[in-house]
Amino acid sequence: MKMSVFGTGYLGATHAACMAELGHEVLGVDVDPAKLAKLEAGEVPFYEPGLEEVLRRNIDAGRLQFTSSYEEAAAFADVHFLGVGTPQKKGEYAADLRYVDAVIDTLAPLLTEPAIIFGKSTVPVGTAERLGARARELAPAGDGVEVAWNPEFLREGFAVQDTIHPDRLVLGVDRDRPGRAESVAREVYAQLLDESIPFLVTDLATAELVKASANAFLATKISFINAISEVCEAAGADVTVLADAIGHDARIGRRFLNAGVGFGGGCLPKDIRAFMARAGELGVDQALTFLREVDNINMRRRTSMVELAREACGSLLGARVAVLGAAFKPDSDDVRDSPALNVAGQIQLQGATVNIYDPKAMDNSRALFPTLTYAGSVREACEEADVILVLTEWAEFRKLQPEDLAAVVRKKVLIDGRNCLDPLVWRSAGWAYRGLGRP
Repeated sequence: MKMSVFGTGYLGATHAACMAELGHEVLGVDVDPAKLAKLEAGEVPFYEPGLEEVLRRNIDAGRLQFTSSYEEAAAFADVHFLGVGTPQKKGEYAADLRYVDAVIDTLAPLLTEPAIIFGKSTVPVGTAERLGARARELAPAGDGVEVAWNPEFLREGFAVQDTIHPDRLVLGVDRDRPGRAESVAREVYAQLLDESIPFLVTDLATAELVKASANAFLATKISFINAISEVCEAAGADVTVLADAIGHDARIGRRFLNAGVGFGGGCLPKDIRAFMARAGELGVDQALTFLREVDNINMRRRTSMVELAREACGSLLGARVAVLGAAFKPDSDDVRDSPALNVAGQIQLQGATVNIYDPKAMDNSRALFPTLTYAGSVREACEEADVILVLTEWAEFRKLQPEDLAAVVRKKVLIDGRNCLDPLVWRSAGWAYRGLGRP
């Protein structure tokens, strides 16, 4: 099939490349010429394992091209995917839908023949219905234009796998306007459906809520174990063993039960806030008040890490602090709402010299926090350090041994903000080791 993908950020670039990998002819559309130039050269503007190889392979095969022209996209295909960002509004919890609206307002007037727009962006419930009405109003094809919603469930670090081999596909269609959306989606994803991947067809509102609810549940699970870790610290218990024990219960499961400095990134924080905001608009804000505490617990973890660093140094004024990790999670260069960078910034504001090292997120970190000091390696970051903070669980950091750093630090003190190191190994080597929720 021929299709266009609007937006070539993390979601759009991944979807465009992976649809080409499935054999479709794909045109990626963006208004950012610098981003387009990189993609056309076979370069991914962000770090995502395996994506660059998929991108280059399909550009070379002629299945994947890029443009800034909406006119070209409208003429090229009658199947369009919408994958632009929906960031948090400044000063509000609600999602900023200006980029989603702009795609519809620009594309729809160019649709002279029947077309289908599949939304993939994470949007508040009710958005798809509104966009469908707007598209039909603006398009010369009128009622021949369908808007369906096909939410993404990508995990950074596993985005290619999650697109080509997802654990489920969800499609929301307009029940009041039966059309071709479902049959076209089945054609788009034919290879995936041949693998017996579950395909759930819902109404528009349910599809939108599936994504919001999934992120809210994951955020709640993370904040739950972090809240329990606070109790463990007070009681002298070990949250890692506790998580193993309750994780054996099939109703609970072990995944996302890792205590630490909390979640960040461009999805969970802003999505749970947008979910709360939309519930308020619908008059059911009390249904999601628990998410406010989920958010509070998450932000409190960052403050707690700063306090632990202060305790370790006696005073942060004049202290040297090594921070290992800047990305919000390993296998990503995404520093949006990163707990690691947030902690590093707070510590610097209290008078410490902060040296940061991250395998992939250094450039993005410098752009966001130019006043921090950035090192070229773990050892360089830890030189003369009074305390080391492990804040992103990269494999490189999980493999560290006490003897790797003993000769370069000023004090052998380590705070493991991800509980990814073995306390016995570090303590037996003479280090003061502190985990979160661990005795």
